[in-house]
Amino acid sequence: MPLSGTLGAAEIGMAVMLVVGCNDIDPERDDRPPRPGDPLGAFLHGLLTMDDLFAAGGLRVTDTASGTVLLPGCCAGLEDWRGWLSLVDDDSRGSPPYLGHDPDPLAERVGDTVRLTVDAERDDSPVIELDVTDLRHLLTGVERDLYGFLSSATTWATRHLPRHHASPVVAALARAVDLPGPQSCGERAPRRQVP
Repeated sequence: MPLSGTLGAAEIGMAVMLVVGCNDIDPERDDRPPRPGDPLGAFLHGLLTMDDLFAAGGLRVTDTASGTVLLPGCCAGLEDWRGWLSLVDDDSRGSPPYLGHDPDPLAERVGDTVRLTVDAERDDSPVIELDVTDLRHLLTGVERDLYGFLSSATTWATRHLPRHHASPVVAALARAVDLPGPQSCGERAPRRQVP
């Protein structure tokens, strides 16, 4: 499900449920509070108590000329979207973005071009090549869409969750998509620019 500010209430609720489901695990550490007895608190427990949140998915890139699509592989998370910046910045110290596995997608920078291999395990794998400037533009759009989703999720949480859950859920969603979250429901997150 592409996340953006254009989602309706039902779609936002579904996105929240999916992120909650990704983080619904029983604690292995004793320093996390026990799962509450009330159904909503129990449902939100992992989202509200996990240090490192996971949002299954990632970035999908489509070459509109050839129709080639690079999909995130299994175990890729949306919280890693900023890893793509290492390709834009040509940061040789940074690692390329993790795109998951099965298939085994690969992103690498070659000069001023970013080469996206759909399945690096196949010699005949389709590839997408794009200019670094185009990738920077795409990442700016990703950031804008995620801020739009977070803004819409803030409105959704204020309307559909009890007050004591709304702000913590929005803050957790912000962490799950690697954005700074608003301090309380109704406040807009500060705008950050992709470098």
